[in-house]
Amino acid sequence: MLLDNNSHSVFLLNYHLILVTKYRREVFDDAVSDRAKAIFERIAPDYKLEVIEWNHDKDHVHILFKAHPKSEISKFINTYKSASSRLLKKEFPQIKETLWEDKFWSQSFCLITTGGAPLDVIKQYIIDQGK
Repeated sequence: MLLDNNSHSVFLLNYHLILVTKYRREVFDDAVSDRAKAIFERIAPDYKLEVIEWNHDKDHVHILFKAHPKSEISKFINTYKSASSRLLKKEFPQIKETLWEDKFWSQSFCLITTGGAPLDVIKQYIIDQGK
């Protein structure tokens, strides 16, 4: 397992983010997804994030990304949703016809931490400390 580091710490912070369009409107195709990914990749370094994997369905995107301990993930998500909504609607005018009241993203999102080991293995490792 390869760990990230800086001058004072070693870390491995991977997240799975799922963003859904408002009312599950079907607006994603390959072109829209590619542009949404490019916007994500443009903003991510400002928050010390790095995309590992990206994919989409018609009404949502899945993003696997790495973070830094100082990353402000919720701020990044809000910034990304705002910027991508504005740019995607501008660059793909046909999207506006599908949206409800010009809203692109659902207010909610799903963010899941991922790790290199199952939780049961980590629990057992902690239990076994000092033995």
